[in-house]
Amino acid sequence: MHWRRTPAPWSVSSGWVRSSSCSGYRERPPLFPHLDIKMIHTATRDIFQDTIAEMTWFDVEAAAQSGAILLWAFGVIEQHGPHLPTGTDVYIPQAQLRRVKQILDEHDVQALIVPPYYWGINVVSGSFPSSYKVRPEIMKELMSDIFESFRSDGFKQIFCFSGHGDRLHNLTIHEGIQLGAQRSGLDISFVADAALLMRLGIALDDPHACLPPTRLRSAFQALASSPSGPGVGDSDDETYLDVHAGRWETSMMMCSCPQLVNEQVRSSLPSTQYGPDDLAEWRKGFEHARAKTPQGYFGDPAAASVEEGMQALEATAQRAAQAILDRLQRSRKS
Repeated sequence: MHWRRTPAPWSVSSGWVRSSSCSGYRERPPLFPHLDIKMIHTATRDIFQDTIAEMTWFDVEAAAQSGAILLWAFGVIEQHGPHLPTGTDVYIPQAQLRRVKQILDEHDVQALIVPPYYWGINVVSGSFPSSYKVRPEIMKELMSDIFESFRSDGFKQIFCFSGHGDRLHNLTIHEGIQLGAQRSGLDISFVADAALLMRLGIALDDPHACLPPTRLRSAFQALASSPSGPGVGDSDDETYLDVHAGRWETSMMMCSCPQLVNEQVRSSLPSTQYGPDDLAEWRKGFEHARAKTPQGYFGDPAAASVEEGMQALEATAQRAAQAILDRLQRSRKS
């Protein structure tokens, strides 16, 4: 038997295809020949890929001096049902930021990705194992310290994203941005959709808000799975809500980190078939959420697909990149 190394269609890593003859090799046909290669290259389990963690300090200094912007995602380690890993809220935004970086590069905007922040705040999943949390004041102070380090490096503009839907987590991100901007003098933005900001009670004209272009009922996730995922007031099928570890989030993981999705379990999970009243009860958090969703998911993960994940990743990345481009253009005029 001979083995030939060929690109796996879902990852930048390689796979092996066995040949049944000694004289030739058999190529594995791509599983998704219609998918853009740029999207395929966002799939990886390495959360440091394409971040400043892979760069030398010489490279980072040169990028800061040339006016590069920073992209920073704030996720958590949190339960995501019996089929997704606890790092889901870290893996998904990192995949999206890698695509955002590609799009910005196509517009001659140099962007560096900061390694993800993942010690966040869990209220909704707070009573589940592996849903870790820190005090908001600790998170804000840490953010402020890192922002000051970015200033010392010479960076001037930072764009922050949420990878987690918890209300307190996102309020803390916004407050950390405010604190960091006040102390460092940097231009720090929170890339978030209008629905999330309104749920948080943050004005849409907040000086730190960076809103993507949306339709009236658009579902831009703001690089966050739960704040405004499809099914929360904007899906074509609004019979039931899909909020956490459901169809949207599972689709995103299937395209970005397929090795970490328990496919056998996923395909057997029934839809929770919950509506707005159930969502309100679930958002009370801790024991309320665990009683409402004892398996940890809220939605329909069995309906997920790689194709839907690819489409969602591209759509959210495009809108995030456009929001950044719009803000950069406004800052140049001011």
